[in-house]
Formats: sequence, structure tokens, C-alpha cells
Amino acid sequence: MQLLRTPDERFESLPGFPFEPHYLTLIDSQSGVSLRLHYLDEGPTDGVTLLLLHGEPSWCYLYRKMIPKLVAAGYRVVAPDLIGFGRSDKPCEVGDYSYQRHVEWMSRFVEVLDLEGINLCCQDWGGLIGLRLVAEMGDRFDRVLAANTFLPTGDQNLGEDFFRWREFAATVPELPVGGIVARGTVKGLSEAEIAAYDAPFPDESYKAGARAFPQLVPASPDDPAAAPNRRAWEALTQWRKPFLTAFSDSDPITRGADAFLQKLIPGAHGQPHRTLAGGGHFLQEDVAEELAQALIDLTQLPIPTAEVVPPPE
Repeated sequence: MQLLRTPDERFESLPGFPFEPHYLTLIDSQSGVSLRLHYLDEGPTDGVTLLLLHGEPSWCYLYRKMIPKLVAAGYRVVAPDLIGFGRSDKPCEVGDYSYQRHVEWMSRFVEVLDLEGINLCCQDWGGLIGLRLVAEMGDRFDRVLAANTFLPTGDQNLGEDFFRWREFAATVPELPVGGIVARGTVKGLSEAEIAAYDAPFPDESYKAGARAFPQLVPASPDDPAAAPNRRAWEALTQWRKPFLTAFSDSDPITRGADAFLQKLIPGAHGQPHRTLAGGGHFLQEDVAEELAQALIDLTQLPIPTAEVVPPPE
């Protein structure tokens, strides 16, 4: 596995992004290659932990408007860049990426930082990965906020729009990352913000991860990730800790997935779910204040105590 690392100067003076970078090293289990992963770690280290997971093709810059409010409320905010994105290392070939590898990389990230009592906020691929973590590392997670995301098993038709997007991402000569994020908002982005989303990718050779993600969504029952995601659903249908959805009202990509999550996950039953008006797919850009408040409200939801089973007589 060959890696690229975006030069640090690409991240200088980004608008609204004064945060200090943090790094850790992961070992890829298949290749043995060392990967440097970047993350933000803001707020008191002894505060309640919020884990913010971004999706495709963004990076932790997506959460810049939410972090100050969350830190001011006393939380520890951890926001990593997925491998292939942001300041994290970028394997050069599309074939270097798999759904399973992404889950393993982020599982290792949680383990290395020894995160406990996690309140997860996940959007887009942040949910496809994050919900797998919840299913497989449930003891480390206290609560979940799902925003414009889902967990596909390949058993549902993802629709023509998805397949057009997948074809575009694979074949367009220049993948316009910043433009893609801008088109996924309602309010739009400034030229400087678009440039910030383009910053991790000096040229097309850095975009293998961004091109790979649409190909990795399970779109058929025999997809390599279909069975692991079905197993994850087996765990999620037993999840009784608080699970909140906060979807936007203007996202054609994930519309309706919130009702699906609310129905199937016990911890979602009876919770104060919300639809955030005026938000596009990247609702962190459009309704950051409202999404941050939803996350704060999530942390106030009580965790049910385990039922005490009397010993056999």
C-alpha cells in the first residue's frame, strides 16, 4: 500500500478553523503499513465525550461551526478525519479501500484513544462506519445521534440517483470535492470554504478514498459488506440506550431513513426526534446551531439501567 500525505501548508488559514491538529498511528491489519490519522480533540479531557464522524467527501472541517458551542457547554469533542480524507494519510489506489478496512481503522482509533462513554454524532458515511462501531463496540458507546445517514445491507434498491452518483464519482476526470459539498447545502458555501474542502486534495492522485466510498456502499445482497451490516443490524435491533435522529428537511439522499431507524432500534422509541428545517445533506453547514443543540440534548437522555435477572433458585 502506497500512501500520500497532504502538505501541512494546504491547511493554513482556513476560514473558521482555528483548531490544533492531533495525530496517531494505526497499523493496517492486511498490509502491515503504518497510517497516520488526524483528529481534533477540543474541550476538557475529563468532559463527556462527543465523537463526531464525517462522511463523503468531507473531513472534520465539516464540524467547525458546531465545535465551539459544544466545547463551551463543557464537552470533550473528538473529530477524526477518516483515512483518505482531511489531514489523514491517503492510500493511493481505490482498491486499497474497503468498507471493512474503514471500520477496522476507526475501531482501532477508538481503542488507541481508549474512548469510553461515547456520545456519537454521525452523518453520511460517518453513520455507515459509526453504526458498525456501535454494533461491534457497544460497551464504549452511551448514546447515538444519527443525522442524514443509514446502514444499508444491499437488500434494498438504492435508487437511480445513487447509481448515477456512483458512476460520476468513479469516472469524472476531476472530482470537484468542494463543489460537491457546496451543492449538498441549502445556504451554499463561500469560495474560501469550498477551497477548504478541496484543501486535502492537491491533485486527483489524492482522491482515491473519495472516489472509492460510493463504490463501497452495499448495493446488492452479495456485496462483501452486506453480511457484516446484517449482523450489525442484529445488534442494533437490541440497542436500548438513547438513539436520536436529527435529519434535515432538504436531503433527497437519505430522506425517510430516519423513520426506518426509529422503527427498528429500541433505543429510538419515544425519543424526541427532530427534523431540522433549512438543512441540506451537509446539515452541519446549514443548521449547525440546531444540530449542536440536538447533540447536547441527546447527552441529557437517561440511559436505561440493565434489568436485574434474579438468580436461579
